Amino acid sequence: MSRAKDLAKKNSLRAIRKRRVRGNISGTAQTPRVSIFKSNRYLSAQAIDDVAGVTLAAVNSKTLELPCNKEGAVKVAAQFAESLKTAGIETVVFDRNGYLYHGVVAAFADALRDNGIKL
Repeated sequence: MSRAKDLAKKNSLRAIRKRRVRGNISGTAQTPRVSIFKSNRYLSAQAIDDVAGVTLAAVNSKTLELPCNKEGAVKVAAQFAESLKTAGIETVVFDRNGYLYHGVVAAFADALRDNGIKL
């Protein structure tokens, strides 16, 4: 019972952080919002145009058969940067989706920068 309460509290605190962050950022067609999601196994990201409500590019570590760790995040970000460049996107707004900016999330963002995407 205690573990379930701890998990519920963890998820509710992330939801509060997520709403706070999303209140300040929004994506457009020229500078889409890059939203990241991570689980214990996989990492996914998508570029979203909030004005039109359209996903412009997406990547998932499950389809790439990569784990959700720092090394996997770097490889996923490299693949995502390629798909952004083919879509003609050079600048994005990073949405950490309520996660703290360290570990896998920071590795993903740094790898995007290293692959030529401006955050």
